[in-house]
Amino acid sequence: MIQNDDIRPWIKSYDKGLAPDIEIPDKTCVDLLEESMKENPDRPVIYYMDKIFRFRDLDDLSARFASYLYKKGIGPGKVVGINLPNIPQYLIALSGAFRAGATVTGISPLLSPHEMAYQINNANVQALVTLDVLFEKNLLKIKDEVPGLETVITTGVGDYLGPARRILGSLLGKIPKGKCMPIPGKDVLRFHHVLKETRALPPKIKISPEETCLIQYTGGTTGIPKGTILTHANMTANFTQISAWVNFNAGCDVLCSAFPLFHLAGLMFSMAAMASQNPQCLIPDPRNTGHICRQIAKYSPTVMANVPTLYQMLLEEPVFKTLDFSSTRILISGAAPFSIESIHALEAVVGKGKVMEVYGMTEASPILTMNPFQGEKKPGSVGLPVHNTRIKLVDIETGTREVDFDEEGEIIASGPQITGGYHNRPEETANALRRFKGSTWLYSGDIGKMDKDGYLYIVDRLKDMVIVGGYKVFSREVEEKLGQHPDVEFCAIVGVPDPDRPGSEIVKAVIQMAADSTKKDAKKLEQEIISFCKENMASFKAPRIVEIVDEIPLTSVGKVDKKALRKVR
Repeated sequence: MIQNDDIRPWIKSYDKGLAPDIEIPDKTCVDLLEESMKENPDRPVIYYMDKIFRFRDLDDLSARFASYLYKKGIGPGKVVGINLPNIPQYLIALSGAFRAGATVTGISPLLSPHEMAYQINNANVQALVTLDVLFEKNLLKIKDEVPGLETVITTGVGDYLGPARRILGSLLGKIPKGKCMPIPGKDVLRFHHVLKETRALPPKIKISPEETCLIQYTGGTTGIPKGTILTHANMTANFTQISAWVNFNAGCDVLCSAFPLFHLAGLMFSMAAMASQNPQCLIPDPRNTGHICRQIAKYSPTVMANVPTLYQMLLEEPVFKTLDFSSTRILISGAAPFSIESIHALEAVVGKGKVMEVYGMTEASPILTMNPFQGEKKPGSVGLPVHNTRIKLVDIETGTREVDFDEEGEIIASGPQITGGYHNRPEETANALRRFKGSTWLYSGDIGKMDKDGYLYIVDRLKDMVIVGGYKVFSREVEEKLGQHPDVEFCAIVGVPDPDRPGSEIVKAVIQMAADSTKKDAKKLEQEIISFCKENMASFKAPRIVEIVDEIPLTSVGKVDKKALRKVR
């Protein structure tokens, strides 16, 4: 695949009419949001349960929050933390913080109190918007560990539900509530009181596209989480790339995603909806597949985006297979591998050719590659580099030699969506952003290969590759083969130290059995699976250890939590 920067093999595979490079507007996220608010104030922007928010509502509420923050001295150079699930308050707070010129960091509601304190301190959060239940559960435990946190603004899950649903939910005890109380040395307020008592006069400040809009923390499945610095220019570039690729049409699309908003994929998808002047369905609980199906039936989304495990969960929901998907143009899948068999099963329900695998990472705002919208979607591929983006594959050992087509190597990328580095982590920044052939490239830590048509294939994560006696074992390859065993529902491969060979590892398979196989003898099944692997792959790739578990642990966005699996047994 050795190429100079002017030779991009993927261009010939682009959909007809798509240019390899497009103009990226010199705008901020605030510019994009305010254009949508002013141009289409009456158009829906959020569908949440039984309530509809219009762009004029978002304009008014976010202007109030922006005004409050700015009067508190929280503007350019200051950081607002948002510790919420997918509820309207998240987007109101996000838009308001941006309009005040502040930087936002999304804090997962699933973090432990200690993890939450780390992110608040590391990002220098001055104001935090959090759920009342999380205030009671987490924040009170760490109130003395976050000295830089000056203001805490609480809100409730039911605050923006429709009246009927809110009353019924309260009567049935289905709406969680938490107690809020004063914290010495910090302002503690209610979100709806702040908005009610503040006029909708957003500060008129000039924000540069080069200013930081997000400090987005990586998943933290290995090591200490890193805060990725993303500018308005990064986010605007990636939105523009995605919008041109899938042809978002203002007022013609409805977007639906269960990605959490504290995850960059969910945030970008939501920003794309708002910036393209289209409504989005907010999904507060991604595990409630029944609710997702009801939203699909009610709003007929044209574009969906989820992790593969969510699509697999939906396929197990009987009503999902009865829904009308004639309006759905694309079902985007990302953040984890999606087996070819599962894609075929999904397309048997939604329509052939509608599933679009993509690839990206937090450091890329997040999208780097997408399968063609109209053209060929190659099985197992995550698609082609999007506009204005270069992808190369370099040798795994040194990262200094470009490899050939169909040869495995580390994926490196450059483009306007690429981060400038990590917050207060100069060594991590230097390791991720390196010079290659005279320019700076992002070294992804992912192993992949590219064919002669420019399609990219993900082979493994560098950290998930298992070294067995000097041989490289790619976990995804073994997982795909294991997935063909009739008794295997889900599986994951990890490496564990080999006590007999220092520096070498043993391949371990963690198995979640298929529903029809749960009554079988576990020990016998373990041996059957080991034999199956030995018959179907090279001996050094075959797992020597098989562990059957009730449920494979997942991260907050539905990825297999391999860090947790390495601790099992």
